[in-house]
Amino acid sequence: MAESLNTHVAARLEEVAGILEWQGANPFRVRAYRRAALTLRGLDRPVSELLAKGGLGALQELPGIGDSLARSIRALVVTGRLPMLERLRGASDPIALLATVPGVGRRTAERLHYELGIDTLEELETAAHDGRLAALLGLGGKRLAGIRDSLANRLGRVRRPSALEEPAQRPSVEELLEVDREYRDRARAGMLRTIAPRRLNPGGESWLPVLHTARGGRHYTALFSNTPRAHRMSATRDWVVLYWDGAQSESQATVITSRRGPLEGLRIVSGRDEECSLHYDLHAPHTARR
Repeated sequence: MAESLNTHVAARLEEVAGILEWQGANPFRVRAYRRAALTLRGLDRPVSELLAKGGLGALQELPGIGDSLARSIRALVVTGRLPMLERLRGASDPIALLATVPGVGRRTAERLHYELGIDTLEELETAAHDGRLAALLGLGGKRLAGIRDSLANRLGRVRRPSALEEPAQRPSVEELLEVDREYRDRARAGMLRTIAPRRLNPGGESWLPVLHTARGGRHYTALFSNTPRAHRMSATRDWVVLYWDGAQSESQATVITSRRGPLEGLRIVSGRDEECSLHYDLHAPHTARR
């Protein structure tokens, strides 16, 4: 049993390493995934046993396994899936992921994705606590509590989502816009590897560029948005989704070209309009629209 589970998890980490290497990610990051895989293959008991007894802390005590890798291993053990790997394969399906949560289901997952823009379990957990989930679905207290408990168990939470990422821990809009600029410039120049997303791509075209880069100690992955809404808005070459390792979980932001107001024509981080206004006022008050 130990060998079977540990081998399965190690193989997924090795697959991540291979894709990262092919897509031009930092070699140190590639080696970190391979070292973690070797560590798991050398364990004499199932990694699930370590996780059950000691949580993430027990995984982080293993050689070469830090916060981010520990969370990836936990996701593979608990859910059998790794969203990062699915994304790198081009197989990401946020609706299917959300529908696996008891009390949600497929139709509710579609509403969460399309109306609230929720793609991950972490985002769903935040919405379950900040009132958006109850407001959208009119949930009763019992059903909402069940969803919260299910997410807490799957994500291994010991604190409320509001405590997971303080504003001071978030990357600045300057940093996010800089990564967005690098991605779009390199994609435009044909300098990035492309993947063939399985969703909304009936011809199997390899069109979606992927960037791996780093800023301020954060590892970023950037891709154009391939959501139904992006397709409806003809924004699949405009909206850029950025993923990075947050304080307690993977975080993400979407950068778009604003279509209204004083920021019209400028690149902004969705949901952080006030900070973007401050950014342009302080650093580029006469910025030409791009």
